[in-house]
Amino acid sequence: MNTQSAEGRGLLHRSGHWCARHAWRVVALWVLLLIGLGLANHMWGGTFADSFSLPGTRTQTGADLLTAHTSGSGGTAAPIVITSDQGSLTGHRAAIDSAVGNLSRLPNVLSVADPLTTPGAVSANGDIAQVTVRFSGNPATFDPSYLAEVDTAVEPLRADRVTVEYGAPLGQLATPKSADRTSEAIGLAVAVLVLLIGFGSVAATGLPLLTAVTGLAVSLAGLGLLAGRFGFAQASPTLAAIMGLGVGIDYALFLATRYRALLHSGTEPAEAVGRTVATSGRAVLVAAATVAMALGGLCVCGVSFIGTLGVAAGLSVVVAAAASVTLTPALLGLLGRRIDRLHVRTPVAEPTGESDVWHRWAVKVSRRPWLFLASGLLLLGALSIPVASMQLGHVDAGAQPTSRTDRRAYDLITEGFGPGANGTVTVVAHLDSRQVADQSERQALAASLQQALAAVPGVASVTPPAPSPDRALLITTVTPTTGPQERATTDLIHTLQNDTVPHTLSGTGATGYVTGTAAATQTFTDTLTTQLPLIIAVVVAAAFLLLLSVFRSPLIALKAAVLNLFSITAAYGVVVAVFQWGWGGTLFGVTEKVPVESYVPMMMFAIVFGLSMDYEVFLLSRIRETWLHGKDNHLAVATGLAATARVITCAALIMTSVFLAFLLSTNVAVKMLALGLGVSVIIDATVVRLLLVPACMYLFGRANWWLPGWLDRLLPHLDPEGPAAAPSSPPASPPAPALAPSRGERR
Repeated sequence: MNTQSAEGRGLLHRSGHWCARHAWRVVALWVLLLIGLGLANHMWGGTFADSFSLPGTRTQTGADLLTAHTSGSGGTAAPIVITSDQGSLTGHRAAIDSAVGNLSRLPNVLSVADPLTTPGAVSANGDIAQVTVRFSGNPATFDPSYLAEVDTAVEPLRADRVTVEYGAPLGQLATPKSADRTSEAIGLAVAVLVLLIGFGSVAATGLPLLTAVTGLAVSLAGLGLLAGRFGFAQASPTLAAIMGLGVGIDYALFLATRYRALLHSGTEPAEAVGRTVATSGRAVLVAAATVAMALGGLCVCGVSFIGTLGVAAGLSVVVAAAASVTLTPALLGLLGRRIDRLHVRTPVAEPTGESDVWHRWAVKVSRRPWLFLASGLLLLGALSIPVASMQLGHVDAGAQPTSRTDRRAYDLITEGFGPGANGTVTVVAHLDSRQVADQSERQALAASLQQALAAVPGVASVTPPAPSPDRALLITTVTPTTGPQERATTDLIHTLQNDTVPHTLSGTGATGYVTGTAAATQTFTDTLTTQLPLIIAVVVAAAFLLLLSVFRSPLIALKAAVLNLFSITAAYGVVVAVFQWGWGGTLFGVTEKVPVESYVPMMMFAIVFGLSMDYEVFLLSRIRETWLHGKDNHLAVATGLAATARVITCAALIMTSVFLAFLLSTNVAVKMLALGLGVSVIIDATVVRLLLVPACMYLFGRANWWLPGWLDRLLPHLDPEGPAAAPSSPPASPPAPALAPSRGERR
């Protein structure tokens, strides 16, 4: 029986051994944690809602001025669009009055504008009108039963044969719930199939799934509890589910695979669990730390909406890692040698010989590393081409299926008032004390402002600037000629913000602000675009330092960071091609070309960079383990690639299926994330792992493991596999002559 030296029994080894010996205690602790958090979430948990407020920006200041100086402008406005195929809506006056009265009496309603007396609320031909309702909060976050009360309130209109549609955000309350549970079930089903085919053992298949589902349930319950105290974005639980399920299965799978290899080499079960946690468990913690660090980097952007998404996803990753190094060892301890007892085919573990297909592939790469490196880079370059035309924006109701009421309301507004009516801009002029007191001066300023705004290219109409009740503000609405998702509208908003409004009011004593939903969305996009380089720099630098400390190699850490940037860019390219260019978008339920949601690139970068490091860490950990025992770079690369090939391939298939299953979501931004993440995993598991990483390491030769002495003394020691850990099996004998050094390499 294999044993391990005393100095190798570090904290992780002892904790794994203890979990195996006291398995039922560990299982009971996780069950109690799940029940406790579940009950707490049920009693004190909160709801999830999007908040795009940007304190300190001029857009937010303008919105705050409107709230402070006007009545009925607070809360959240939503249009209820009505139309009649019988001609003018004036013939339905009684039904409109009744519906307006009913709506005004609903809870959470601050005001209701009568469309027949509100300027600009009725279309030119009189058959389409907007009933603007202001709610005390975002109606998209109300209980779904609230929609039944709204239906009852507008029933007089429908009884009078008037069509009623709910615009966003009220219409979002009628949105079918995202198929998160269906997506999770699909991911789990694919995971079962892949694991059974890949490893053959029923117990080895069920263990990662049980660990992942338990960790996911705990993290979602904890997230719901945190939502009761802090604000979290609406997509937070979905993103947490995507990440928690994907990495949870992967982490437990890596541990189970190493444990089975140790068992096959004759190691006693409890000792095998301890050594598994000391080796692969340590790699799991390093990988999870990298992912969590990348997600935590999102907080640097200073936008709470993005920060909460990062925290939610990071929480699920941390819990998944905790479950992997505690619950997984406990379950392995319970199974012992019975882990392969039930099987659908002969159970297999890590390959150790040179006849393995992955070992032969490594030999092939070693013969022509430049060819494989160039091929991989060319492929990634081709996939990255669409990135040059990436357009960031907000995906509004116009991209939703026509079966949704908010999409039909959007189309009616476009038909009756023009495409720009779905994204109007409010211009606010904050007057000085002289203008507040002098009516003639206010009127002159209002006429000048209206004339300047109307002269801007891309403006369809401008309402006469009207004073607020206290005469402190002049307020006007600008309607663009183009829809809110078009680049021309973005250019118009920038022109108003940076040129027209400040120049028109310059020297008058008044201060101008461009606000409204369209302007706020564009400011949000601009803020994220400005912060993205900072996020990239922080995350890449932190990951470089972590990998440098773990693998003691500047070249390996730099190579990992650069290759991950290549794979992220390629994933961006696929998202742009599908959603912005429309190449196959209808297959995913997106009926028109849309801009890339403004926060998707930032979220994708943090997640993809972290997940890319997952496979990098697992592969490099095995390569370095072999290197430390033989100092043979070629043998280390071939052995590491062969030893991790099956488990990384299975893990990638599982994670890809989990991500792509979330294409069933009704949220277009979630679809973008799902496709981008799925593609990135495929790229990392194939192009990066099979072509770029081995080719680079063959070309670098012994330089892979060079570290200046002064830097070695400066860096903390975070060995991913435990320096004293014995290998799971004896190193393979020297390879065949085909594995000779490539031209110019120093072995």
